[in-house]
Amino acid sequence: MTDHAAIPSPQTSQTAAQKPEWSVDLTAGAPCLHASGVWTVQNGGMLTFPPDGLSKAHSGATLNIDTDQLERWDSAFITFLWDVKQAAGKAGVIFEPDHLPEAAQRLLALLPDKPAGNSNAKKPPAPFLERVGDRTLNALTETGTVTELALETTKGAAQTVTGKGGMRLKDLASDIWNAGPSALLIVGIVNFLVGAILAFVGLVELRRFAAEIYVANLVGIACAREISAIMTAIIMAGRTGGAYAARISTMLGNEEIDALQVFGIPVSSYILLPSILSLALMMPLLYIYGTLIAIFGGFVVAMGMMSVSAIGYWTTTFDGVALHEFVFGFIKSFFFASFIALAACRVGLKAGRSAADVGIAATRAVVIGIVGIIAMDAMFAVIANALDF
Repeated sequence: MTDHAAIPSPQTSQTAAQKPEWSVDLTAGAPCLHASGVWTVQNGGMLTFPPDGLSKAHSGATLNIDTDQLERWDSAFITFLWDVKQAAGKAGVIFEPDHLPEAAQRLLALLPDKPAGNSNAKKPPAPFLERVGDRTLNALTETGTVTELALETTKGAAQTVTGKGGMRLKDLASDIWNAGPSALLIVGIVNFLVGAILAFVGLVELRRFAAEIYVANLVGIACAREISAIMTAIIMAGRTGGAYAARISTMLGNEEIDALQVFGIPVSSYILLPSILSLALMMPLLYIYGTLIAIFGGFVVAMGMMSVSAIGYWTTTFDGVALHEFVFGFIKSFFFASFIALAACRVGLKAGRSAADVGIAATRAVVIGIVGIIAMDAMFAVIANALDF
């Protein structure tokens, strides 16, 4: 079937009766591709069609495919046909698959018309206003999502109080232990050292003005109003917030979240509510504990550097630190905890499903938590100044 104008296929080591062969007949009015033999991967059917194999065909002609001598075939034949289709498109020849086996036609239809482009090619940057608009919309969407998550959590907490919630008390107790008693050591150590450092720096400066006794007021007010709340929140953002994000992203990768949704179990009440509620309950208590430890750290340093009695130091502290300072720090700690837990849970839910995404989610939750804490503290400072609190 092949004459002097045909393009021969490469020779193989298979027998002549079964080896896959192809040729192109260009003598007739329309080019014709002849395929014969067993086109399987095991039989050496991974043949290639040259990109210029149809360059001598007339542009606009229709390429017919003769498969009368074709025996068995698999994906190797489909790959070859796809190469033929690309060569036909390059030469301006119409690829006609009607004479192919029906199964081959269906498989060939699943392949793209053209090879995929270079995914690494740099795309031109979008206009500035478009980028600003996209980021603004994304920020607003994320704010709405987190707000909705907070509302669902609040609703779930109210339902739990009335006995209609889907939260398991066992999960709440476990999260309370991890967010509270398990964090006492690290919270105590950090706040003790911060109080000691603050007392040392304060004594060095106040000694120049013969006002060493006021170091008790300095340590007490600074720790009760600002430092202990911020340091405790930062510790919990790194310790508990990162753990929440890693745990939820791991469940997402293991398809546990998908399984809960399939069974109709609300993720907000089953997983998120115990985490958020436990941290919101424990953080204010940890703040009180951290404040007392920080004041005690300042007391230890002051006793080593000042010639004042312990009773005098504690009396000055109690007289100088008003109760509303603790109330202010207590309120801030509650909002810090709620923000840390909500942000960590949201980051975990939107993480990827690979092992690397678990670490990325944990890191992102810690960074967002710390930055958010500082921003919220600045807002609280402005509000307190406006209310003269």
